[in-house]
Amino acid sequence: MCGAELHSLPETVQRVARLLQGAGHPHAPQMLDDACRTAQQAADALGIAVGQIAKSIIFKRKSDDAAVLVITSGDRRVDEKKVDAIVGKTGRADAEFVKAKTGFSIGGVSPFAHATPPVTLIDRELFRFEDIWAAAGHPHAVVRLAPQDLERLTGAPVADVV
Repeated sequence: MCGAELHSLPETVQRVARLLQGAGHPHAPQMLDDACRTAQQAADALGIAVGQIAKSIIFKRKSDDAAVLVITSGDRRVDEKKVDAIVGKTGRADAEFVKAKTGFSIGGVSPFAHATPPVTLIDRELFRFEDIWAAAGHPHAVVRLAPQDLERLTGAPVADVV
């Protein structure tokens, strides 16, 4: 992606694109025509299985108000008790908390390039797939990657969280 293309993207997508470029990731964020605020919408727009969507779910850790990011397969539901056993007691995060901690709005939370680095866990179920797609900083933006890329780019452990 060249400089001119990068500048035409929303700022949050530019942030993701710069991180990916700097890491030598082979795929740049793509802007879709329609917003994909749910895993099913994203899967439908890309013509892939919903499980190939890497959902970014943000929780609020109760002990210190840290953001906890759980990146899970689109066809799975996070088990909060499993997450709590790994990171400590968590609760739901509202839109204001998500935006303040990540710099992204709900529906476009990228797994990386956060305003404040979150505590991150990667769902092992994502490794069922060769290619996965994640939000890239905006409800219209997605990026293609392998589960191993996600692990490398976030530095997060893979865990049983569903």
